[in-house]
Amino acid sequence: MNDSKSYQPGDKMRDLVRNDSALILIMGRFGISLGFGDKTVREICRANNVDEKTFLAVANYATGRDCRFEELSLHTLIRYQKQSNEYLLEFNLPSIRRKLIEAIDCSGSNDIAILIIRFYDEYVMAVRKHMEYENDVVFSYVEQLSSGHLQRNYTITEFASKHAPIGDKLKELKDVIIRCYPEKNNYLLNAALLEIISCEQDLTSHCLIEDKLFVPAVKFIEQQLKKKGDTVYVDKTGNDAIDKRDKLETLSDREKDIIACVTKGMSNKEIADALYLSVHTVTTHRRNISNKLQIHTTAGLTIYAIANKLVNIEEIQVG
Repeated sequence: MNDSKSYQPGDKMRDLVRNDSALILIMGRFGISLGFGDKTVREICRANNVDEKTFLAVANYATGRDCRFEELSLHTLIRYQKQSNEYLLEFNLPSIRRKLIEAIDCSGSNDIAILIIRFYDEYVMAVRKHMEYENDVVFSYVEQLSSGHLQRNYTITEFASKHAPIGDKLKELKDVIIRCYPEKNNYLLNAALLEIISCEQDLTSHCLIEDKLFVPAVKFIEQQLKKKGDTVYVDKTGNDAIDKRDKLETLSDREKDIIACVTKGMSNKEIADALYLSVHTVTTHRRNISNKLQIHTTAGLTIYAIANKLVNIEEIQVG
């Protein structure tokens, strides 16, 4: 940890940014705009409807200072993580791709250049799957926890056990470019490499915040709800005190097969081919499944399938 003391609610926000410029990016992900003058962290957080303890936990952890996770707002932390995902997927990673294409010869005559872009595109696809899983499955589960509800047979430990760093492959791409793309004085490529390095560090920090703040905070809430003893168990739709086993018995074997296929990301056409059905029959089955379970999203069916052991967590693509 950093030898400097942890940031506190009464500290001026401008002092935080002066000490650690990387906090500008973190502020943006919390929805905090610039132009805050001499206001304190508490004043700025309250003005932007941001839980100050959660902001300070992330700010302190990201800058190597001591922090606590027991009193975090999961709602605020999820909003931060969703904004992080959006920034990376919709701005940062596309920006790097544009710079790479501008910097290297992608005309078709340079095999190394083509492979670099292909490597990068495959990496971005893996990151997108990773973050879509977080958005659709993990964050939905945690939002239920924030409402005082536990899912049956699913905990944040299942996510944590499969959670792997997503910045390592970007580091590998950087090393490949440095070793294998021989071109002198390519300032555009140097600029792209610097942005790749920055993105790699950002992704590493993103995963560490999930591992060291988000997962422990969720585990803490899970433990608190279990200790209460009067916990309400819900299905993904939010209906209280529903035993999924009763609903599971109403599903046919074919419907269970289709749910398993849906959670693996298969399209109706792919499901039809795999189960030797027509696309129309698959569509009908999916409509019947939605009516029986009152679950209308892939995210909902994914959690339902995991909770009822129709699929293993290993079969769900997380990137």
